[in-house]
Amino acid sequence: MSPLGILDELSPHVRVATAVAPFCIAMALRVVAGRSKAVGALISAGVVWFALNVLAAPFSAGMQRDLGSLQSWFR
Repeated sequence: MSPLGILDELSPHVRVATAVAPFCIAMALRVVAGRSKAVGALISAGVVWFALNVLAAPFSAGMQRDLGSLQSWFR
């Protein structure tokens, strides 16, 4: 089992939460702690994490099944 196989078992709501949570936490830190290089780096890391999750989503097994069933609708 690949390390990304664990993510295939998660529900869609949990996947969205794992993609958005780091960014939301970094933004909350910015509100609480103000502007700093550390908070800016955390926001950047949160954005990169979200982007990687969005770009990797079509390659998950569940999404490939959903896309396959979507193709059958248009035939």
